[in-house]
Amino acid sequence: MDLINWLLPVALAAAQTVQAPPKQYKAPFAKQLPAIDGRLDDAAWKAAPWTDDFQDIEGPVRVKPRFRTRAKMTWDAQYFYVAAELEEPHVWGTLTKHDSVIFEDNDFEVFIDPNGDTLEYYEFEMNALNTGWDLFLPKPYKKGGKASNAWAIPGLKTAVHVNGTLNNPSDSDKGWSVEIAFPWKVLAEFAHQSSPPKPGDKWRVNFSRVEWRHDIIDGKYRKVPKTKEDNWVWSPQWQVDMHVPEHWGVVEFVR
Repeated sequence: MDLINWLLPVALAAAQTVQAPPKQYKAPFAKQLPAIDGRLDDAAWKAAPWTDDFQDIEGPVRVKPRFRTRAKMTWDAQYFYVAAELEEPHVWGTLTKHDSVIFEDNDFEVFIDPNGDTLEYYEFEMNALNTGWDLFLPKPYKKGGKASNAWAIPGLKTAVHVNGTLNNPSDSDKGWSVEIAFPWKVLAEFAHQSSPPKPGDKWRVNFSRVEWRHDIIDGKYRKVPKTKEDNWVWSPQWQVDMHVPEHWGVVEFVR
């Protein structure tokens, strides 16, 4: 037993060092404009494949997420479209002011580094109330970067559809879905390459879902005290830090 107890952490540490390459995705050109209503039933979304299911931010060595999350991407001459489906038995949110620290609620997050140099990248977060937080980073925090909350996305379109009831602890829900349309003319600001992209261009993109454990007390949702959030992502970061762009997924824009 002593030998097993000694070998187990060694094996886990060794497994953790084996890092798979970033996820890959081919984003098809949208022949028809998707309606940004939070429902993923448009022809454009039917033509776009799902990503792999999200996993823990540190990779498969950690516990499989409790709820399924997956995403889709498509594009046209005006927008980069992102959609996601989040399984969730209790859909709730509290933050209603734009540019709040959205990850204090359960949320969905998008990270975009157009030319893949790990510098000058965009972040957008939203909750089930369709409250958003857009920010720009000149470089990762660990390299001395400071986020610019003043950066904004004029023309951004977002929507949420709740498959259930929002902020109702008395019942069970199936989840929520989101749609986001990022204008290429805004993403072009720090792209240092064609925006919209040319067919065959590749951008670095990743998605994160923050999920808090909760109790229901006196008919209200309460976060479990002294419990850290779960972080579930498309392309693993191999550490609890989304700001390591070299591990973000690679999205190829195709026609």
